[in-house]
Amino acid sequence: MRAELWFCMWISFLWGSCEGRFVVEKNNLRVTSPETLKDVYECAIGNFGVPQYGGTMLGLVVYPKTNKKACKGFDEFDISFKSKAGELPTFVLVERGDCYFTTKAWNAQNVGAAAVLVVDDRAEPLITMDVPEEEIGNADYLQNLSIPSALISKSLGDGLKKALASGEMVNVNLDWRESLPHPDERVEYEFWTNSNDECGPKCDSQMEFVRNFKGAAQILEQKGYTQFTPHYITWYCPEAFILSKQCKSQCINHGRYCAPDPEQDFSKGYDGKDVVMQNLRQVCVFKVSNESGKPWLWWDYVTDFAIRCPMKEVKYNKECADKVIHSLGIDLKKIDDCIGDPDADDDNPFLKAEQDAQIGHGSRGDVTILPTLVINNRQYRGKLDKGAVLKALCAGFQETTEPAVCLTEDIETNECLENNGGCWQDKAANASACKDTFRGRVCECPSVHGVQFVGDGYTHCEASGSGRCEINNGGCWKQTKDAATYSACIEGTSNGCKCPQGFKGDGIKSCEDVDECKERTACQCVECKCKNTWGSYECSCGGDLLYMQEHDTCISKKTTTEVGWGFLWVILFGLALAGVGAYGVYKYRIRSYMDSEIRAIMAQYMPLENQAETPNHISHANA
Repeated sequence: MRAELWFCMWISFLWGSCEGRFVVEKNNLRVTSPETLKDVYECAIGNFGVPQYGGTMLGLVVYPKTNKKACKGFDEFDISFKSKAGELPTFVLVERGDCYFTTKAWNAQNVGAAAVLVVDDRAEPLITMDVPEEEIGNADYLQNLSIPSALISKSLGDGLKKALASGEMVNVNLDWRESLPHPDERVEYEFWTNSNDECGPKCDSQMEFVRNFKGAAQILEQKGYTQFTPHYITWYCPEAFILSKQCKSQCINHGRYCAPDPEQDFSKGYDGKDVVMQNLRQVCVFKVSNESGKPWLWWDYVTDFAIRCPMKEVKYNKECADKVIHSLGIDLKKIDDCIGDPDADDDNPFLKAEQDAQIGHGSRGDVTILPTLVINNRQYRGKLDKGAVLKALCAGFQETTEPAVCLTEDIETNECLENNGGCWQDKAANASACKDTFRGRVCECPSVHGVQFVGDGYTHCEASGSGRCEINNGGCWKQTKDAATYSACIEGTSNGCKCPQGFKGDGIKSCEDVDECKERTACQCVECKCKNTWGSYECSCGGDLLYMQEHDTCISKKTTTEVGWGFLWVILFGLALAGVGAYGVYKYRIRSYMDSEIRAIMAQYMPLENQAETPNHISHANA
């Protein structure tokens, strides 16, 4: 009987009924041989072991001749599934029935199986294989289960068994790459938990997970890689039983929010309402911490509360919780305001939100099992282990956006280490197009020292843009000889290679010296003497002759000198004449200016000969 049914039966026994929409989480199984079965099939992920989220696993299917239901140890039958060096891992095909799913997986794992495929014994929709109830047998081995398990349909199982019986080799590929959505560079996940520490092995393993995962969770949250939200399951008491002893001891807010009795004994110890109050306090710790920009403090509070305030020491109370809250620097008044009045006949908005969140939406089913991990709105399947959960979170990132912790050797295999992942590589420039990812690798032309390479990433990448010639000379030809260096990389262009002047070739692999003398492209005048050099040439003239490169001709050094001095004397004589002329003009303009000024002054005091005389008396004849 699965744990979710136990919860529902327990709730039904107390309060009436428990209904929920349970979603079976699946992965793909691809049969690669034989040809008659080649196809992709769905299988249900077991809720134990370690599913390889984000990855794939190729294996050889084996169907044991005895112990076909795997309810006994295979070593009793001298059967081993360990693969030899170079062989594919072994996937054991077993039949459903007679014992727990976890027992089948454990027995197969103990003799070297890499995975377990359980064949359904009836034609029905796939179900989730879950862990057994803690009360039945010793379940300590569950934490040591590390191989993935999958339930396959009866029809597929019958087909595989028939192929194996006829002597055919059956190869399958278990694929978890699309089991979790991976839309972007941030993973959103929820952890449905409980503050109760007296619920047996399940509570112990849950608390151990919180302690072990705390460090990784806080780093991922602080750096913005993840968005984490804790949740708590509560139930409501049917109205007909609100005044009953059970509801009064297990519920707050007049039967609206309830939890099972920790000891399942109403006459002693803590009550269910104590658990509800501590759950509410943890909800409020997260709310207040999140509002202050430090949501990761929830992990500190939960681990410290479990250590300092256990039920066994009778410290599971508000007084102890307040001390933990105070030690973490969280505002106690805000916590108390968030909790509100547990005796009020009214809704608590935060617990009401928790109840609403329990209902499944989209691809996620109702939450009915504790603990439950939801990653990118998909319920996680597998054991609650730090490494397994971290792998699942890493599978939720869009490829190439994973944080560094997802690329460590403990989490994944670096495929770029072998043959550079089949991608382009330039060892001289220390540049590679292989980029390791959690899901495998991608071939993308890199950026080196700010210079972007362009190409297909598999067979070709070349530096492009400004500064490209600084990176392995832009992939172009370059050579030094006789203390001279020539390069086919042209700065200022985004790409391309061109042999420099004096060379010819493709500019990438080679540039050959052009013999200008032999090809008669320079130094071709009658008197010229041509000598080829690497990348250039030397041209000289015999006797008293001088080579003029711009005209590719030889001229006399003497004639050049005489012409030069004559030309210089002409210039000097011209400058002298210009100076004398300028001085004459200057003297003339000064003299004219002074004459005009003197005439103006004299005109004020006496008439000049070119001015008419002004009369200064009156004639008597006209009187």
